[in-house]
Amino acid sequence: MIRGVARAYQGLVYVLLYLPIVVLIAFSFNDSRSSLAWRGFTTDWYVKLIEDGDLLVAAGNSAVVALLAATCATVVGTLTALALYRYRFRGKRLAEGLVFVLIMAPEIVMGISLLILFVALGVGLGFTTVLLAHVTFCLPFVTVTVLARLNGFDRHLVEAAQDLGASELQTVARVILPMAAPALAAGWLLSFTLSLDDVIITTFVAGPDYELLPLKLYSMVRRGVTPEINALSTVLFTLTLVVAGLAQRMLQRR
Repeated sequence: MIRGVARAYQGLVYVLLYLPIVVLIAFSFNDSRSSLAWRGFTTDWYVKLIEDGDLLVAAGNSAVVALLAATCATVVGTLTALALYRYRFRGKRLAEGLVFVLIMAPEIVMGISLLILFVALGVGLGFTTVLLAHVTFCLPFVTVTVLARLNGFDRHLVEAAQDLGASELQTVARVILPMAAPALAAGWLLSFTLSLDDVIITTFVAGPDYELLPLKLYSMVRRGVTPEINALSTVLFTLTLVVAGLAQRMLQRR
């Protein structure tokens, strides 16, 4: 009895979570301008997405920013995780706490604070500010992911490498980083997903002349939900699902 109730509750939760997404995907193939009336199957809305020049520019901008932000965040986040794992220094506990604070901080607070910082420094809003902002909020996720992997290591492997004459750089390059490779890949994929999907922080730091795909989608939604929006949302959801799945699989590898 209890098991049946638990399964029913679990099924209800999944229905509430995924039914709206299923409906959105289904109506992205609807042969009608109305999102509430099914008139037949078509792929014309996906063709129109490909033919939309402004949308392709926004998608290209988002892809470039996501690739650069994920790469920069992975490099800096990995170095931060290595420092927290390998060395003892004053303020180490504070540094670890600040990493988690960035993860838990509301996006609107981070967006406003970054906007104030860029304006105070006289930095024009555009590609540079978007990239810096995305690296900032992706960085703690990479650090936590890599640090969790490093803390699961057998420290005797590092000591054995040093006993055999390996320098600090050789130990990191030939022992630590190869074992942490799945976490590095997972951190990069997670950062790519976060950067590609972000709307709130990007709204504050993008400026009026630099358009990204999430902002383009948001502006389209304000004029009403159309099949083009459903198709674009389906593409974004599929891409995000693939990247998140790869990240999860990397995290589970030993």
